[in-house]
Amino acid sequence: MGCKNENFNTKSASILTLGLGWFPKTPGGLERYIYELTHQLANRQDQIELCGVGLPEIDINSPIKLTNLASPEQPIWQRLWSIRNNFKKSRIGKPDAINLHFALYSFPIIDILPQNVPITFNFHGPWASESEQEVATNKFSIIIKRLLIEKSTYNRCDRFIVLSKAFGNILHQQYQVPWEKIHIIPGGVNIHRFQPNLSPQEARQQLGWPDDRPILFTSRRLVYRMGIDKLLQALAIIKPKIPDVWLAIAGRGYMQDALQQQAKELGLENTVKFLGFLPDEQLPIAYQAADLTVMPSQSFEGFGLAVVESLACGTPVLCTPVGGMPEILRQFSPDLITSSIEVYDIAEKLKNILLGEIQLPSRQTCRDYAVTNYDWSLIAQKVRDIILA
Repeated sequence: MGCKNENFNTKSASILTLGLGWFPKTPGGLERYIYELTHQLANRQDQIELCGVGLPEIDINSPIKLTNLASPEQPIWQRLWSIRNNFKKSRIGKPDAINLHFALYSFPIIDILPQNVPITFNFHGPWASESEQEVATNKFSIIIKRLLIEKSTYNRCDRFIVLSKAFGNILHQQYQVPWEKIHIIPGGVNIHRFQPNLSPQEARQQLGWPDDRPILFTSRRLVYRMGIDKLLQALAIIKPKIPDVWLAIAGRGYMQDALQQQAKELGLENTVKFLGFLPDEQLPIAYQAADLTVMPSQSFEGFGLAVVESLACGTPVLCTPVGGMPEILRQFSPDLITSSIEVYDIAEKLKNILLGEIQLPSRQTCRDYAVTNYDWSLIAQKVRDIILA
């Protein structure tokens, strides 16, 4: 189980990648992962073609060949039909390797991919299960997603990359992919973009945040599984003992109105700030402005990209014991993992941290850990070895 130590192939290669949207126009952990990976590979002189939906028709500053297959505005079946037709029309030559990242967009082309070219699928999560939990989806739709789209796509792939052992287990148990095909390689962080280059006071000043209060920060999609509702309840519990605590929440999602109403009902109007969409260039500043980043996820957190981004900026992270997040923090600072996903346990850890009963790692310690273990240049090399194995 896990990543084999391949000899690093220094010869440049042609790699065909199928992604999702274009980062940062389409924000999201998956889009950021694909953006960083493809650019790292292109920087190694590999010829990278990225196919996706809603990609720019041309980007003169990009070292990557971009092939837009469909518009995200099209109805889903029309989009899938466009993906297949436009992929067929745009084929010239044969790549050395194929790297797929999203089952829905891989499905229309899986049977027309060139033969005898190794296919690596980066499994970012159980799409059908996530859909089932996040939106009101009928059972028939879930069955189609899991059996027709996901399983038939995975059956055609030669090997898989997962970002954590937790998601390796899901891939193995739910989709019957044998462990010998699964390689565990964590996500990476761009250590040049995410770095502690401001003091907390300077960062707060730039964002207009209070400079005399302990600040918590979280950057999440505002959907149920991210646990923001639990974090608000935990905050209400600790507020009598720590009245000046302040929480900044970045992100958008279908729960935004409900969460804002919940904060009001809990009497947290002066304690919580909903930032909405935070521009990408402000994200490193927000991490540096906070005393602590909080990740209260309830399920399906395959890696926890925000954990390593925050650490790279020098800010420690508190997380729930969900998915791949504990795999990041267990070797670093196990005290920063809550004992469960429940409100009381989140509140207890927050209280202990904010009252100084749990000592937080220093900015430099956080930074060093992220650079040593999650620098994208190191991660990309490991991914490349598997793609080209």
